[in-house]
Amino acid sequence: MKLKSIFSALALTAAVAVQPALAADKLSVAATPVPHAEILEHIKPALKDEGVDLDIAVFTDYVQPNQQVADGQIDANFFQHKPYLDSFNKERGTDLVSVALVHVEPFGAYSKKTDKIDDLKEGARVAIPNDPSNGARALLLLEKNGLIKLKDSDNLLATARDISENPKKLKFTELEAATLARVLDDVDLALINTNYAIEAGLNPLEDALIIEGSESPYANLVAVKAGNEKDPRVEKLIKALNSEDVKKFIEEEYKGAVVPAF
Repeated sequence: MKLKSIFSALALTAAVAVQPALAADKLSVAATPVPHAEILEHIKPALKDEGVDLDIAVFTDYVQPNQQVADGQIDANFFQHKPYLDSFNKERGTDLVSVALVHVEPFGAYSKKTDKIDDLKEGARVAIPNDPSNGARALLLLEKNGLIKLKDSDNLLATARDISENPKKLKFTELEAATLARVLDDVDLALINTNYAIEAGLNPLEDALIIEGSESPYANLVAVKAGNEKDPRVEKLIKALNSEDVKKFIEEEYKGAVVPAF
């Protein structure tokens, strides 16, 4: 009887030993390369420990990360701010929602033609993003620094048509946000999202002639399709992104060019 018990125990031990570990739940997240994908890569090990296998899909545009989440091809995205998300939902008829704020990328204006914003010449060519929210963001920054005046300074979707005063007769060109850093040689001033500025080797704190302050309302967020807010995998993602570890990583890695928003 004792020998039988020993064999039973050995058999049970063997069964446990060969039983495969439970597979981690896969979570796909769309992100632009810098700093979003870098931050996601940083939290990958922590999520693995929580049973989530993070699959990062890197995009260089602002349309596909939202469209693919809306279509159910990707679970979540991390690349945009709320005004852009609201504008996208309105234009495309999508139903994406914000589930967490992560960081602010202070928006800046850059030039290879002048070292001071006050020296910008009359009739200067100014390139701004062509999407409604970031285009307005650029105009609001110019207004704050006295270069133009808008009809409504609270309009987060203002366009060049809403400029009421333009004393330097600036000439505006609207281009896709991802291309703005590449046209610096061809324009007098370009207003560039920080993620694209960093990718282009620009240091926002040193190279921007003017830059947003920490009061910017444009915090970058995590978005999912409505109805998926309570997905356990998403909740673990949020917990990791809003951790003290990520706050320290952002502060040390980007040295003020990216600021925690939690």
